[in-house]
Amino acid sequence: MIYLASRSPRRAELLHQIGVEFLVHDIDIDESMLSAESPAEYVCRIANSKARIASEQILRSDESCVVLAADTTIAINDDIIGKPADRDQCRCILEQLSARQHTVLTAVALASKGDIALRLTRNRVSFRALSAQEIEAYCATAEPMDKAGAYAIQGKAAVFIDHLEGSYSAVMGLPLFETAELLRNAEIELF
Repeated sequence: MIYLASRSPRRAELLHQIGVEFLVHDIDIDESMLSAESPAEYVCRIANSKARIASEQILRSDESCVVLAADTTIAINDDIIGKPADRDQCRCILEQLSARQHTVLTAVALASKGDIALRLTRNRVSFRALSAQEIEAYCATAEPMDKAGAYAIQGKAAVFIDHLEGSYSAVMGLPLFETAELLRNAEIELF
């Protein structure tokens, strides 16, 4: 049994997929970007902070806790593309992603026995050209509003993706290969 420092239903679904039992430990941290921080540094810092803070909170009641945390961000060049605050911002984000490639960075951190192990994945996603009508229709759905880059690869926006280079599960929010490696190293059984 581990603790998942995330309320993401996608991360929960992916852990279930590989047979890992877990309890959700809701954690809320300041996710503001630091000045001069690259997208890779940012996503690693946030995943590490989530794992560390959750571990410190849980250790009060469970001294042998193992905490898994992750963070995903989307970047074009060195600019992070966050979650849209409203439909106008959703539209702007999708116009930026249309007919171009972007990077999806996902960091996963595992806190165990007073140590934190971290893995970073870099994935490239290419969107085909999107029409204004498609963007408007997609922004009218609830799907993009809580997603980095205003889309979910496993949702309706899958039809926008022309090419994926990397890990589908990492773009979804939890790189399963790297997660399994971290869990095995912490002697957590899969399946």
